[in-house]
Amino acid sequence: MPSTLNAPSTERAPAPRDGGPSRRRTRIFALPEARWAAAATVLFLLALPLQLTGAPVWAWGPLYALAYAAGGWEPGWAGLQALREKTLDVDLLMIVAALGAAAIGQVMDGALLIVIFATSGALEALATARTADSVRGLLDLAPAKATRFDTDGSEVIVPVEELEVGDIILVRPGERVGADGRVMDGASDVDQATITGEPLPVTKEAGDEVFAGTLNGTGALRVRVERDASDTVIARIVRMVDEASETKAPTQLFIEKVEQRYSLGMVAATLAVFLIPLAVGTGLTHSLLRAMTFMIVASPCAVVLATMPPLLSAIANAGRHGVLVKSAVVMERLGQVDAVALDKTGTLTEGTPRVTDIRPLAGSGLNEGELLTLAAAAEHPSEHPLARAVVDAARERGLDLPATDDFDSKPGVGVSASVDGRAIAVGAPARLLERSSDAHSVLAAITARELEDSGRTAVLVTVDGTPVGLFAIADRLRIDATATVACLASLTGTAPMLLTGDNARAATRLADEVGIDDVRAELLPQHKVEAVKELEHAGRRVMVVGDGVNDAPALAAAHTGVAMGRAGSDLALETADAVIVRDELRTVPAVIALSRRARRLVVQNLIIAGVFIAALVAWDLIGTLPLPLGVAGHEGSTVIVGLNGLRLLRETAWKRAVQ
Repeated sequence: MPSTLNAPSTERAPAPRDGGPSRRRTRIFALPEARWAAAATVLFLLALPLQLTGAPVWAWGPLYALAYAAGGWEPGWAGLQALREKTLDVDLLMIVAALGAAAIGQVMDGALLIVIFATSGALEALATARTADSVRGLLDLAPAKATRFDTDGSEVIVPVEELEVGDIILVRPGERVGADGRVMDGASDVDQATITGEPLPVTKEAGDEVFAGTLNGTGALRVRVERDASDTVIARIVRMVDEASETKAPTQLFIEKVEQRYSLGMVAATLAVFLIPLAVGTGLTHSLLRAMTFMIVASPCAVVLATMPPLLSAIANAGRHGVLVKSAVVMERLGQVDAVALDKTGTLTEGTPRVTDIRPLAGSGLNEGELLTLAAAAEHPSEHPLARAVVDAARERGLDLPATDDFDSKPGVGVSASVDGRAIAVGAPARLLERSSDAHSVLAAITARELEDSGRTAVLVTVDGTPVGLFAIADRLRIDATATVACLASLTGTAPMLLTGDNARAATRLADEVGIDDVRAELLPQHKVEAVKELEHAGRRVMVVGDGVNDAPALAAAHTGVAMGRAGSDLALETADAVIVRDELRTVPAVIALSRRARRLVVQNLIIAGVFIAALVAWDLIGTLPLPLGVAGHEGSTVIVGLNGLRLLRETAWKRAVQ
């Protein structure tokens, strides 16, 4: 295919979006609940002055009837549908109460209940929509269209949904990348802060991976699509957020279970409030009005709304700051964590280790370049950070890597492959030298110990089972690692534990730097799981933070698993309960603190709802509570509870969590 990177195009791609996430917010009248509530309010305001000025019933009666229909048909229909499933919905009780008020001549009071009830529902719908907007603002990045090369080399503008794996697309300067893929030709600086959190644009050249939605700089790139549009990093995150919004926390599920029994009890109590006074001679209208007022004020609407707004708001706020919590269940569990286990490579460190030494062994017959070529060829298919370090070192030297066959990877051990007919193994010296005692193995063990004593990680290379050389690899500590460890210790009351497959000397040296005392090194994945279960058997609720590769079993076994998802690793996104998209370690204690604040707001909401219900019910039973005042008190408590939960959407809530 001829190069057309800088050739003029007869059909230009759409103008790129701005450099940051979309800030579009749902407008209130875009919601059907808001439109019906507005219609009910307008009709009520038209009818009320006509009634108060003595106009005939035919003038204001139909307006009230339309207000009842506009504001009540949707919750009424939903309540009837729930009743068919043998579930008593509190919304249906509100509609029954309004109709009951109208039946005894309190048409205006019933209409007021409908209007306030519909307005409350519209505010709840808006709050839910704004919560989703807050999360999706981070994710609304991918362009709608991309420039694809046809087989004849011509350019065609196509929707990104039509891109297939293997397609070649052109990304011009200033455009957003249309798909996850790999650069085939060209060079540019790409701003991928919204995906990885890197503050500066990253240079992308042939062979480098790029992500959908990242912003291209001044160069042009030809990119081969490697993931279907439905499987890009952004698409998977969107699905994860959608799933999160559909889940319910244990507290919410408990409340809903209690709600059914409470609602049945409330109906029985309402009948008692109506029938007992009637039996002792109280008038029908007065008894029914008191009963309808009781039904309204005793309704648990505010209790039902107490849980999800704080948790969903916390999910939204965390999402804006690069922490994707998969569900309300997870957000609630995060606040229960009282022990933390941290991985080393890719978690406490940056996960981009570099080869610092190349040591061919005497008698191997290999020089540094030959040793690096063999190791890099074997490591090339691997996604492990140490493997990438070896491959990057070979790339920096301009080495040509031969093809490999029979690639195999064993977590915690290393990789093996056939290179030019030779069996190459690259991995941990302790694992590859377990049963070897020949001269080559002894020399390799001595060299490995020397490298590890200096705080570096040793990687052994064998050819046909014989040690031929070692690499020393070093990784840089994250700048926020020490502060994060201190924050986690403060939050949980115990310093975190370090779980790593790295050698004990390197792990201990790093642990000393960040303030960790409990170090468990040279662990295979199953050993990490055992360490987590050991803590859980002691009654601890353990959070495991890892890079989602070798840590996947431990992430799954923990009370809560958090993955450092720098490159959108499949394991990170699928195994962990939460993903740190931007790789900022300091967000881990922040999201724990945010969860705990959400749990406190849930408790506050339950107290507020309980106090309002108790006070209004007591007033109605002991004294005479006017129906309009009961309506205002009940619906007002619902709005207060909802708004209290939405406080966690504010930027100050996150700032307070990271302090």
